Amino acid sequence: MHIGVAYADTLKQVWLKLDVPDACTVREAIERSGLLAQFPMIDLEAQKVGIHGKIVRLDARVADGDRVEIYRPIVAEIDTGDDEDDD
Repeated sequence: MHIGVAYADTLKQVWLKLDVPDACTVREAIERSGLLAQFPMIDLEAQKVGIHGKIVRLDARVADGDRVEIYRPIVAEIDTGDDEDDD
């Protein structure tokens, strides 16, 4: 079956299309994609994953046409209000 696996870091966005066997899990799809080697900072035990924007478990089965996504943690910058340029 045909699926896609997507990941984006701060500098690069990748969406790979690949063929996987029936009954393939999200974890297996990510491993087959090669993204873990390309982005060694990915930690599947800590990061959320999803299919078409819906968070799923790593052992969820993928279906033909699915887009598996690996989500990065959101990092918020706090505005301290100390900008001198605001005058």
